[in-house]
Amino acid sequence: MIARIWSGESLLWLLLLPLSWLYGLVSGLIRLSYKVGLKRAWRAPVPVVVVGNLTAGGNGKTPVVIWLVEQLTQRGIRVGVVSRGYGGKAERYPLLLTGQTTTAQAGDEPVLIFQRTGAPVAVSPVRSEAVQALLSQTDVQMVITDDGLQHYALARDKEIVVIDGVRRFGNGWWLPAGPMRERASRLKSVDAVIVNGGTAQAGEIPMQLRPGLAVNLLTGERRDVAELPGLVAMAGIGHPPRFFSTLEACGARLLNRVPLADHQALSLSQVAGFTVPGQTLIMTEKDAVKCRSFARDNWWYLPVDAELQGEQPERLLQELIALAGGGNGVSPAH
Repeated sequence: MIARIWSGESLLWLLLLPLSWLYGLVSGLIRLSYKVGLKRAWRAPVPVVVVGNLTAGGNGKTPVVIWLVEQLTQRGIRVGVVSRGYGGKAERYPLLLTGQTTTAQAGDEPVLIFQRTGAPVAVSPVRSEAVQALLSQTDVQMVITDDGLQHYALARDKEIVVIDGVRRFGNGWWLPAGPMRERASRLKSVDAVIVNGGTAQAGEIPMQLRPGLAVNLLTGERRDVAELPGLVAMAGIGHPPRFFSTLEACGARLLNRVPLADHQALSLSQVAGFTVPGQTLIMTEKDAVKCRSFARDNWWYLPVDAELQGEQPERLLQELIALAGGGNGVSPAH
Protein backbone atom coordinates (compact mmCIF):
# COMPACT_ATOMS: atom_id res chain seq x y z
CA MET A 1 0.00 0.00 0.00
CA ILE A 2 2.79 2.45 0.90
CA ALA A 3 4.48 1.80 -2.45
CA ARG A 4 1.21 2.57 -4.29
CA ILE A 5 0.71 5.77 -2.30
CA TRP A 6 4.25 6.99 -2.81
CA SER A 7 4.23 6.18 -6.53
CA GLY A 8 1.01 8.15 -7.02
CA GLU A 9 -1.00 5.08 -8.08
CA SER A 10 -3.29 5.51 -5.05
CA LEU A 11 -4.97 8.86 -4.43
CA LEU A 12 -4.67 8.33 -0.68
CA TRP A 13 -1.51 10.45 -0.81
CA LEU A 14 -3.76 13.50 -1.13
CA LEU A 15 -5.16 12.83 2.36
CA LEU A 16 -1.63 12.85 3.78
CA LEU A 17 -0.59 16.16 2.21
CA PRO A 18 -1.16 18.27 5.37
CA LEU A 19 1.29 16.05 7.26
CA SER A 20 3.75 16.31 4.37
CA TRP A 21 3.55 20.09 4.43
CA LEU A 22 4.30 20.01 8.15
CA TYR A 23 7.24 17.63 7.60
CA GLY A 24 8.60 19.87 4.84
CA LEU A 25 8.22 23.00 6.97
CA VAL A 26 10.02 21.49 9.96
CA SER A 27 12.86 19.93 7.93
CA GLY A 28 13.29 23.13 5.93
CA LEU A 29 13.51 25.25 9.09
CA ILE A 30 16.11 22.89 10.57
CA ARG A 31 18.32 23.19 7.50
CA LEU A 32 17.81 26.95 7.36
CA SER A 33 18.80 27.33 11.01
CA TYR A 34 22.23 25.87 10.22
CA LYS A 35 22.64 27.90 7.01
CA VAL A 36 21.99 31.25 8.72
CA GLY A 37 23.98 30.40 11.84
CA LEU A 38 21.18 30.02 14.41
CA LYS A 39 22.58 26.55 15.04
CA ARG A 40 26.21 25.57 14.64
CA ALA A 41 27.39 22.33 13.07
CA TRP A 42 30.36 20.52 14.54
CA ARG A 43 33.27 20.29 12.10
CA ALA A 44 35.72 17.40 12.30
CA PRO A 45 39.48 17.99 11.88
CA VAL A 46 39.42 15.55 8.93
CA PRO A 47 37.20 15.66 5.82
CA VAL A 48 33.70 14.22 6.21
CA VAL A 49 31.89 12.71 3.21
CA VAL A 50 28.17 12.07 3.57
CA VAL A 51 26.55 9.29 1.51
CA GLY A 52 22.80 9.66 1.84
CA ASN A 53 19.35 9.56 0.31
CA LEU A 54 16.64 12.05 -0.52
CA THR A 55 14.04 9.30 -0.16
CA ALA A 56 13.21 6.78 2.55
CA GLY A 57 15.67 3.90 2.22
CA GLY A 58 16.27 1.08 -0.22
CA ASN A 59 18.42 2.94 -2.74
CA GLY A 60 21.73 1.02 -2.60
CA LYS A 61 23.52 3.45 -0.30
CA THR A 62 25.48 0.89 1.73
CA PRO A 63 27.07 -0.76 -1.35
CA VAL A 64 28.24 2.73 -2.38
CA VAL A 65 29.82 3.28 1.05
CA ILE A 66 31.61 -0.07 0.73
CA TRP A 67 32.77 0.82 -2.80
CA LEU A 68 34.16 4.17 -1.63
CA VAL A 69 35.99 2.62 1.33
CA GLU A 70 37.54 -0.10 -0.84
CA GLN A 71 38.54 2.25 -3.65
CA LEU A 72 40.04 4.88 -1.36
CA THR A 73 41.87 2.26 0.72
CA GLN A 74 43.40 0.80 -2.45
CA ARG A 75 44.65 4.29 -3.26
CA GLY A 76 46.33 4.71 0.12
CA ILE A 77 43.70 6.70 2.01
CA ARG A 78 42.89 5.65 5.57
CA VAL A 79 39.10 5.75 5.80
CA GLY A 80 36.69 5.35 8.72
CA VAL A 81 32.92 5.02 8.65
CA VAL A 82 30.27 6.36 11.03
CA SER A 83 26.61 5.44 11.21
CA ARG A 84 23.50 6.11 13.25
CA GLY A 85 23.29 2.36 13.88
CA TYR A 86 19.66 1.81 12.92
CA GLY A 87 18.25 -1.43 14.30
CA GLY A 88 20.86 -1.72 17.06
CA LYS A 89 20.99 -0.63 20.69
CA ALA A 90 24.32 -0.49 22.48
CA GLU A 91 24.81 -0.24 26.23
CA ARG A 92 26.72 2.98 25.68
CA TYR A 93 27.59 5.30 22.81
CA PRO A 94 29.69 5.96 20.86
CA LEU A 95 30.45 2.33 19.98
CA LEU A 96 33.58 1.40 18.04
CA LEU A 97 32.97 -1.92 16.29
CA THR A 98 35.11 -5.01 16.88
CA GLY A 99 34.92 -8.56 15.57
CA GLN A 100 32.64 -9.40 18.51
CA THR A 101 30.14 -6.57 17.96
CA THR A 102 26.66 -7.89 17.14
CA THR A 103 23.96 -6.44 14.91
CA ALA A 104 21.78 -6.14 18.03
CA GLN A 105 24.34 -3.66 19.36
CA ALA A 106 25.39 -1.76 16.24
CA GLY A 107 22.73 -2.45 13.60
CA ASP A 108 23.06 -4.54 10.45
CA GLU A 109 24.60 -2.04 8.03
CA PRO A 110 27.56 -0.99 10.24
CA VAL A 111 28.41 -4.65 10.94
CA LEU A 112 28.16 -5.46 7.23
CA ILE A 113 30.47 -2.56 6.32
CA PHE A 114 32.96 -3.54 9.03
CA GLN A 115 33.05 -7.21 7.97
CA ARG A 116 33.26 -6.40 4.26
CA THR A 117 35.95 -3.71 4.38
CA GLY A 118 37.86 -4.12 7.65
CA ALA A 119 37.75 -0.34 7.99
CA PRO A 120 37.14 1.16 11.44
CA VAL A 121 33.42 1.79 12.03
CA ALA A 122 31.76 3.72 14.87
CA VAL A 123 28.08 4.19 15.62
CA SER A 124 26.16 6.72 17.69
CA PRO A 125 22.78 8.49 17.47
CA VAL A 126 24.92 11.65 17.61
CA ARG A 127 27.15 11.21 14.58
CA SER A 128 29.71 13.79 15.75
CA GLU A 129 30.37 11.59 18.79
CA ALA A 130 30.97 8.62 16.48
CA VAL A 131 33.46 10.69 14.47
CA GLN A 132 35.28 11.73 17.65
CA ALA A 133 35.46 8.09 18.77
CA LEU A 134 37.07 7.14 15.45
CA LEU A 135 39.59 9.97 15.69
CA SER A 136 40.52 9.09 19.27
CA GLN A 137 41.21 5.43 18.47
CA THR A 138 42.45 5.47 14.86
CA ASP A 139 44.49 7.62 12.48
CA VAL A 140 41.90 7.93 9.70
CA GLN A 141 42.38 10.64 7.09
CA MET A 142 38.73 10.76 6.05
CA VAL A 143 35.35 9.84 7.52
CA ILE A 144 32.45 8.54 5.43
CA THR A 145 28.98 8.67 6.97
CA ASP A 146 26.54 5.92 6.02
CA ASP A 147 23.37 8.00 5.72
CA GLY A 148 23.00 11.32 7.53
CA LEU A 149 22.41 13.71 4.62
CA GLN A 150 19.73 15.42 6.72
CA HIS A 151 21.84 15.35 9.92
CA TYR A 152 23.05 18.93 9.59
CA ALA A 153 24.60 19.01 13.07
CA LEU A 154 27.64 17.36 11.48
CA ALA A 155 29.46 19.60 9.01
CA ARG A 156 30.44 17.88 5.78
CA ASP A 157 32.97 18.50 3.02
CA LYS A 158 31.28 16.43 0.31
CA GLU A 159 27.72 15.23 -0.17
CA ILE A 160 26.89 12.18 -2.30
CA VAL A 161 23.28 11.20 -2.93
CA VAL A 162 22.21 7.72 -4.08
CA ILE A 163 18.98 7.41 -6.07
CA ASP A 164 16.93 4.38 -7.05
CA GLY A 165 16.99 4.81 -10.83
CA VAL A 166 13.78 2.86 -11.35
CA ARG A 167 11.57 4.43 -8.67
CA ARG A 168 13.43 7.76 -8.50
CA PHE A 169 11.23 10.11 -6.42
CA GLY A 170 7.76 8.59 -6.75
CA ASN A 171 5.13 11.32 -6.49
CA GLY A 172 7.81 13.76 -5.31
CA TRP A 173 6.19 14.72 -2.01
CA TRP A 174 7.66 14.80 1.48
CA LEU A 175 6.93 12.02 3.94
CA PRO A 176 4.37 10.61 4.63
CA ALA A 177 2.40 11.44 1.45
CA GLY A 178 5.49 10.64 -0.62
CA PRO A 179 8.94 9.10 -0.13
CA MET A 180 10.93 12.34 0.11
CA ARG A 181 13.01 13.40 3.12
CA GLU A 182 13.96 16.47 1.09
CA ARG A 183 12.61 17.58 -2.28
CA ALA A 184 14.41 16.79 -5.54
CA SER A 185 15.67 20.38 -5.81
CA ARG A 186 18.18 19.49 -3.06
CA LEU A 187 20.21 17.66 -5.74
CA LYS A 188 21.38 21.04 -7.07
CA SER A 189 23.52 21.57 -3.96
CA VAL A 190 25.17 18.13 -3.61
CA ASP A 191 28.54 17.14 -5.05
CA ALA A 192 27.62 13.86 -6.76
CA VAL A 193 24.47 11.93 -7.66
CA ILE A 194 24.76 8.16 -8.11
CA VAL A 195 21.85 6.38 -9.79
CA ASN A 196 21.30 2.73 -8.95
CA GLY A 197 19.76 1.01 -11.97
CA GLY A 198 17.33 2.58 -14.41
CA THR A 199 18.58 5.39 -16.64
CA ALA A 200 20.92 8.06 -15.32
CA GLN A 201 20.20 11.64 -16.34
CA ALA A 202 22.74 14.24 -17.40
CA GLY A 203 25.44 14.72 -14.77
CA GLU A 204 24.46 11.63 -12.78
CA ILE A 205 26.77 8.64 -12.24
CA PRO A 206 25.23 5.34 -13.42
CA MET A 207 25.59 2.37 -11.07
CA GLN A 208 24.62 -1.28 -11.16
CA LEU A 209 24.64 -3.77 -8.29
CA ARG A 210 26.53 -6.81 -9.58
CA PRO A 211 25.74 -10.07 -7.78
CA GLY A 212 28.50 -12.54 -7.01
CA LEU A 213 28.31 -16.24 -6.21
CA ALA A 214 25.96 -17.35 -3.43
CA VAL A 215 27.79 -18.02 -0.15
CA ASN A 216 26.81 -20.65 2.42
CA LEU A 217 26.48 -19.05 5.86
CA LEU A 218 27.94 -22.07 7.67
CA THR A 219 30.65 -23.40 5.39
CA GLY A 220 31.57 -20.42 3.20
CA GLU A 221 31.08 -22.58 0.09
CA ARG A 222 30.35 -20.54 -3.06
CA ARG A 223 27.97 -21.62 -5.79
CA ASP A 224 26.04 -20.13 -8.67
CA VAL A 225 22.67 -19.18 -7.20
CA ALA A 226 20.91 -20.80 -10.17
CA GLU A 227 22.29 -24.17 -9.05
CA LEU A 228 20.66 -24.03 -5.61
CA PRO A 229 17.56 -26.25 -5.35
CA GLY A 230 14.15 -25.34 -3.95
CA LEU A 231 14.90 -21.67 -3.37
CA VAL A 232 13.00 -19.52 -0.89
CA ALA A 233 14.16 -15.90 -0.84
CA MET A 234 14.00 -13.51 2.12
CA ALA A 235 14.96 -9.85 2.17
CA GLY A 236 14.94 -7.40 5.07
CA ILE A 237 16.03 -4.33 3.12
CA GLY A 238 14.45 -1.03 2.12
CA HIS A 239 13.05 -2.41 -1.15
CA PRO A 240 12.83 -6.25 -1.09
CA PRO A 241 11.47 -6.62 -4.68
CA ARG A 242 14.85 -5.47 -6.02
CA PHE A 243 16.56 -8.46 -4.38
CA PHE A 244 13.99 -10.90 -5.71
CA SER A 245 14.40 -9.45 -9.22
CA THR A 246 18.19 -9.75 -8.93
CA LEU A 247 17.88 -13.44 -8.05
CA GLU A 248 15.61 -14.13 -11.00
CA ALA A 249 17.96 -12.24 -13.31
CA CYS A 250 20.69 -14.65 -12.13
CA GLY A 251 18.55 -17.61 -13.22
CA ALA A 252 17.22 -18.52 -9.78
CA ARG A 253 13.79 -20.15 -9.67
CA LEU A 254 12.03 -18.96 -6.53
CA LEU A 255 9.39 -21.07 -4.80
CA ASN A 256 8.53 -18.27 -2.39
CA ARG A 257 9.46 -14.68 -1.57
CA VAL A 258 9.53 -13.36 2.01
CA PRO A 259 9.76 -9.55 2.27
CA LEU A 260 10.75 -8.26 5.72
CA ALA A 261 11.03 -4.81 7.26
CA ASP A 262 14.34 -2.99 6.88
CA HIS A 263 16.60 -3.49 9.95
CA GLN A 264 14.18 -6.08 11.35
CA ALA A 265 15.58 -8.24 14.16
CA LEU A 266 15.68 -11.95 13.25
CA SER A 267 15.56 -15.15 15.31
CA LEU A 268 16.30 -18.81 14.58
CA SER A 269 12.67 -19.88 14.96
CA GLN A 270 11.45 -17.15 12.64
CA VAL A 271 13.99 -17.68 9.87
CA ALA A 272 13.91 -21.49 10.08
CA GLY A 273 10.15 -21.30 9.55
CA PHE A 274 10.57 -19.82 6.08
CA THR A 275 11.56 -23.20 4.58
CA VAL A 276 10.54 -26.85 4.84
CA PRO A 277 12.89 -29.84 4.53
CA GLY A 278 14.41 -30.03 1.05
CA GLN A 279 14.26 -26.28 0.45
CA THR A 280 17.12 -23.75 0.39
CA LEU A 281 16.98 -20.28 1.90
CA ILE A 282 18.68 -17.42 0.06
CA MET A 283 18.99 -14.00 1.72
CA THR A 284 20.74 -10.66 1.34
CA GLU A 285 24.19 -10.13 2.83
CA LYS A 286 22.61 -7.56 5.13
CA ASP A 287 20.32 -10.28 6.52
CA ALA A 288 23.21 -12.75 6.69
CA VAL A 289 25.13 -10.67 9.26
CA LYS A 290 22.09 -10.97 11.55
CA CYS A 291 21.70 -14.74 10.98
CA ARG A 292 25.31 -15.96 11.02
CA SER A 293 25.35 -16.82 14.75
CA PHE A 294 22.45 -19.28 14.39
CA ALA A 295 22.79 -20.27 10.72
CA ARG A 296 21.70 -23.63 9.27
CA ASP A 297 23.46 -25.56 6.52
CA ASN A 298 20.78 -24.77 3.92
CA TRP A 299 21.08 -20.99 4.36
CA TRP A 300 22.91 -18.94 1.72
CA TYR A 301 23.33 -15.26 0.94
CA LEU A 302 23.98 -13.37 -2.29
CA PRO A 303 26.64 -10.63 -2.04
CA VAL A 304 26.41 -7.67 -4.40
CA ASP A 305 29.02 -5.11 -5.39
CA ALA A 306 28.46 -1.59 -6.62
CA GLU A 307 29.79 -1.03 -10.12
CA LEU A 308 29.99 2.63 -11.07
CA GLN A 309 30.29 3.41 -14.77
CA GLY A 310 31.91 6.08 -16.91
CA GLU A 311 34.69 8.54 -16.15
CA GLN A 312 32.94 10.43 -13.35
CA PRO A 313 33.65 7.86 -10.59
CA GLU A 314 37.41 8.24 -11.04
CA ARG A 315 37.10 12.04 -10.98
CA LEU A 316 35.09 11.79 -7.78
CA LEU A 317 37.73 9.55 -6.20
CA GLN A 318 40.50 11.95 -7.18
CA GLU A 319 38.58 14.84 -5.59
CA LEU A 320 38.25 12.83 -2.37
CA ILE A 321 41.94 11.87 -2.41
CA ALA A 322 42.89 15.54 -2.80
CA LEU A 323 40.54 16.41 0.06
CA ALA A 324 42.24 13.82 2.28
CA GLY A 325 45.62 15.24 1.39
CA GLY A 326 47.26 12.52 -0.61
CA GLY A 327 47.29 8.77 -1.01
CA ASN A 328 49.61 6.77 -3.22
CA GLY A 329 48.18 8.32 -6.39
CA VAL A 330 47.82 4.91 -8.01
CA SER A 331 44.59 3.82 -9.66
CA PRO A 332 44.13 0.06 -9.14
CA ALA A 333 43.67 -2.08 -12.21
CA HIS A 334 40.10 -2.98 -13.05
